[in-house]
Amino acid sequence: MQKRKIIVTSALPYANGDIHIGHLVEYLQTDFWVRFQKMRGNECIYVCADDTHGTPIMISAAKKGVPPEDFIAESYKRHVEDFSAFDVKFDNFYSTNSPENKAFCEQIYVRLRENGALREERVPQLFCPNDKMFLPDRFVRGKCPKCGAEDQYGDSCEKCGSTYNPSDLVDGHCAICGEKKLETRESSHIFFELRLFKEYLREWLSGHVARDISNKLLEWFGDNAELMPWDISRDAPYFGFEIPDHPGKYFYVWLDAPVGYMASFKNFCSKHGLDFESWWNGDAEIYHFIGKDIVRFHCLFWPAMLHASGFRGPTQVFVHGFLTVNGTKMSKSRGTFISASTYRECLDPQFLRYYYACKINNTTDDVDLNLDDFAQRVNSDLIGKITNLASRGAQMINKRLGGILGTTDEEGRKILDEFRRKSDCIASLYEERKFSQIPVEICRMADTANEYFDSRQPWATVKTDPELTRITLTNVLNMFRILAVYLAPILPGYASKTAALFNEAAYTWDSVNETLENKPIGAYEYLASRIEKDKIDLMVEKSKQKTPQPEQPKSDIPEQKPEIDIGDFGKTDMRVGLIRSAELVDGSDKLLCLSVDFGPLGTRKIFSGIRKSYPQPEAIVGKKVIAVVNLKPRKMRFGTSEGMLICSGTETSGFSLISPLSNSAAPGDPIS
Repeated sequence: MQKRKIIVTSALPYANGDIHIGHLVEYLQTDFWVRFQKMRGNECIYVCADDTHGTPIMISAAKKGVPPEDFIAESYKRHVEDFSAFDVKFDNFYSTNSPENKAFCEQIYVRLRENGALREERVPQLFCPNDKMFLPDRFVRGKCPKCGAEDQYGDSCEKCGSTYNPSDLVDGHCAICGEKKLETRESSHIFFELRLFKEYLREWLSGHVARDISNKLLEWFGDNAELMPWDISRDAPYFGFEIPDHPGKYFYVWLDAPVGYMASFKNFCSKHGLDFESWWNGDAEIYHFIGKDIVRFHCLFWPAMLHASGFRGPTQVFVHGFLTVNGTKMSKSRGTFISASTYRECLDPQFLRYYYACKINNTTDDVDLNLDDFAQRVNSDLIGKITNLASRGAQMINKRLGGILGTTDEEGRKILDEFRRKSDCIASLYEERKFSQIPVEICRMADTANEYFDSRQPWATVKTDPELTRITLTNVLNMFRILAVYLAPILPGYASKTAALFNEAAYTWDSVNETLENKPIGAYEYLASRIEKDKIDLMVEKSKQKTPQPEQPKSDIPEQKPEIDIGDFGKTDMRVGLIRSAELVDGSDKLLCLSVDFGPLGTRKIFSGIRKSYPQPEAIVGKKVIAVVNLKPRKMRFGTSEGMLICSGTETSGFSLISPLSNSAAPGDPIS
């Protein structure tokens, strides 16, 4: 049989957050499929990358006070650690912030432009005067104009599913700083003309995605329906790749993210001496594993963009559902929004691999992680039925029979042949991604093996007929070994320990056809232990979102801060100010908003945490104060503070504003 050349990808994890067990639904099933293909001898290359661009990355990096490049490097390190812990084995895990990705994005852009697939248009866009930037859809929050749900994004409502323009939001505000007085300004943007590829996509969808996905997307393809153009540009400031002939314009993250598949594969080719063109545009199969929330990007924009720029589209896009926990959406408050790192602190990652295999199939149905069923399924099936065969058989043969396998007999060979006849069936289940049926088939075989073990009673015969017992245990361990081979794509670590037990090399799919006889085995290493409920409870407790508790001061005297030089203190510019107005700040129980006149320096807005000390703010209007006026402006949710008032006291004892000693001091006078 001719070996296949296969390129496989999973959706790129975003560098703005950690991997959680919902993400792992995708990466684990992809890993199952890739490992199976490799066991079959196919040349299967699994590539992925961190999705690193966009406004969220830029803002998160700024909040941490680090360059975006440092921020994504730290995220990359955490992602690699999590994937490694769960045995997700990429052939290349790369980054979209790479020279290969930049080159492909620019090449695709130039080809789209030359082929008439792009147009430029001035469009109205919301602008935050406080942050001095155009706001992407997701950086406008407000009330849904359709159902009234609070705190919704600027493009769609998570509650009712409606889509709309950011300007349609009720009480729309900037999600970065909270500014409500947003402006509408025009900006020139570049659009990909999706409508030009309507007939191509109509044909492509029928053969490259599952029928339910194809039918859903084809609802947009009515005779009079027009596919809307896709905005592929974003305004500065933006962390990403600048568009070659448009200074200050950047490729939208959803353009360069899927191109990251090509970039990661190109990087792999460079490392291993492969020709990218002969694979991607040649005879290799290309498969994408994605979640159903990103279907339109992967099944409309992506294939059309590839087609228009002279690249081949994917052979198939495999779409899966979401993860629920205990039947409901993952929740931080209930402790069911579980990060990969928290899970692995408490439980063995191979248990999640096994349970997901029990639940995942080739449909878009959601996958439910029921924590009680999870423990029961692992303890009963993986431990009680499958692992128990190795534990009892290997330990007895090592302790009582010198650790040497004997021969199989007719009864044993009959069962082994029956197990081997399942090979094509189980291979088909892997190939078709019907993973949930694989543990069912394996557990049926395990039941047969355990019935055989119990019927032969080796614990009794070892006392009276050691060689008959050796035959029994040789049969049982060969039965177990076949099950471990079938499980290898799902439990690679488990299979590796099994191979070590029998002093073998890594398994291929044909390993099931071998029978081990008259050879020593290694020392038995525990393959898996039972899940204890207290471990699950600990994981849930660790995952609960805690409400931060304010630190209690050890005393009313604040701790001394580090020493500074006189030169550092000399940089502080303190001036006399006159409070012109003072108001309570809605949404804060600490802040007052003050308008302070500094004479020739002008009037400035200052937010000060003195509300509890001055609950009637009108009482301090007209008061002269001392303030630091050369602090960098500080952006807050309520606005920008342009200075800092000098006070005495503590939060516990209360604050008192410091006034100049001389009544004749004028606003703007320096304090020395």
